[in-house]
Amino acid sequence: MNTAITKAEQACAELTATQQPITFTQVAARTGLGRTTLYRNPSLRALIEQHRHNATQAGTLSGLADDITALRTAIEAIASRVRRHEEQLRQITKRGH
Repeated sequence: MNTAITKAEQACAELTATQQPITFTQVAARTGLGRTTLYRNPSLRALIEQHRHNATQAGTLSGLADDITALRTAIEAIASRVRRHEEQLRQITKRGH
């Protein structure tokens, strides 16, 4: 895993554990990475923004509704892949007989 991502993940986890706000400034201070790097790197920025979202939405009804929606979408995507794979297996099995 990318070292910068690991550092940012750890910093966000520490901030969450100590119930401190997750900000780019705080993550930069804990990781030694520049704020500009955190903002410009899409992976780092997404990671921090996701942690910020989770921290602000934790335990709220809208946060739970968002989580349910995200899980439902993920499950539907997985179910679709499973159906496609099952169809592919049926076609392979038919060709083999």
